[in-house]
Amino acid sequence: MTTGQTAVDAVVKAVADIVPTLRDNGQKGEQQRWIPDENIELLDKADVFRIATPGRFGGLDLPLADQARILTEISRGCPATGWLAMVWASNAWCATLYPDRTQEEVFTNPSVRISGGFTPTGTLTPSGDGYLLNGSWRFNSGCRGADWNIAAAILERPDGTHDEVVAIVPMSEFSIADDWHTSAAEATGSSTTTAQNVFVPAHRIISFADAIYNSTPGRTEGTPGRGYGLFSFVVAECAATFVGMARGAYELFLERVPGRAITYTSWEDQRQHPLTQIQVATAANKIAAAEALTATWWPLLQGRADAGEQPTDEEKARLRGESAYVIQLAKEAVEVLYNASGASAIQRSVPIQRFFRDTQGFSLHGLLLLSTNLEVQGRVLLGLDPDTPLL
Repeated sequence: MTTGQTAVDAVVKAVADIVPTLRDNGQKGEQQRWIPDENIELLDKADVFRIATPGRFGGLDLPLADQARILTEISRGCPATGWLAMVWASNAWCATLYPDRTQEEVFTNPSVRISGGFTPTGTLTPSGDGYLLNGSWRFNSGCRGADWNIAAAILERPDGTHDEVVAIVPMSEFSIADDWHTSAAEATGSSTTTAQNVFVPAHRIISFADAIYNSTPGRTEGTPGRGYGLFSFVVAECAATFVGMARGAYELFLERVPGRAITYTSWEDQRQHPLTQIQVATAANKIAAAEALTATWWPLLQGRADAGEQPTDEEKARLRGESAYVIQLAKEAVEVLYNASGASAIQRSVPIQRFFRDTQGFSLHGLLLLSTNLEVQGRVLLGLDPDTPLL
C-alpha cells in the first residue's frame, strides 16, 4: 500500500467493510471486558496500527486529519474499539517525541500498539545508566493488547530535586490487574498496570516539558508537518472518536425504528410521530455541528505543523474548549437517540445501549470534561492566563 490519499482511502474502506463485524462483536467484548481478538486482527489487516508510524519505519505517517477520519470510522462500528484504536495511535505518535534510538526500538514493528497516559503516579530513581521505575497507573486503556506502555512518573534525584518525566517501557515489564469492572467502556479492559523495580534506560525517558513542546534532544526531525502540540493532538483525536460513536448510534436508530409501534398508544409506526421526527432531527444537527467544528481544527493544526511551529497557547486553549464541546454535542446526540429507542433498548443485545453507556463513560475522562475545558478556554478568551500546563 502506498502512502498519500490512496493509502488513506484504502484504510477507510477497509475499516468501513468491518464495521458490521465490530458491531456484532460488541456484546462479546463487554462480556469478556476486552475487545475480541478478531477486532484487533481486522484493524491490523486494515493497516490501522500503521497510521501514526513514521514512514522511515514502514508506517503510513498520516496527517492528523486523516488519522481522525479513520478513527471516526472505527468508532462508528464499536465505541470501545474506536477508543482503543485512538489510544494506540495517539501514543504511537507520542513515541515520535523520543530520541531516535528509542524510536528505532519501538518501531521495529510498524504496526506497534502503545498504551499509557500522562498522570505521574509512579517514581523513577537513578540506577546505573538508567532508572528504576515503580508505581501503578489506573485506567490504562489498551494495556491488554499493547506492545509498549507510556508511563508518566516523578524522577527523584539524590539531592532531593525532582522532575516530571515520561518513560516508554515494554508492556511485558508491567503486571496487569484484573480490576476493570465498570458500567461503561467495559470492553476497553482499562485495568491498573504496575511496575516494580523495572529498569528503564536513560534514552527511553523524556521530560514532560519536552513532550509538550516537541523539543526532545537527540531526535531527528521526522516527516515535515507532524509536529503537532501534544494535548491538541490527543484531544482532537478523542473528539473524532466521539463523532464516530454518534454517527454509529444514529445509523443504529434509523435501522431499528421502521415499523416499531409506540406501546400503549395508537401509533403503529414510530417514524410517523412528530416527537420522533424532532428527536432524530435534533440528533442529526448536533452531529453535523460537531463535525463542522472539528473541520475548523485541521487547517489550523496542520498549518502550524507545516510551518514547524507549535500552536499558540490561545489556539491550544481553544482546542481544549472546542474539543470538549464537540464531545458534549456527540454525547447529547446519542442520548436523544437512546431516549427515543424505547424500553427494549436496555437489552444487552441492542447495540445502541452500549453506544449510550460508552459515550457517557468516556466523556468523564479528566482531560475531556466539559467544565474543565471550557474554563481553560474561557480564561483565555477573557485575557487571563490559562492556568494549566496541559495545553
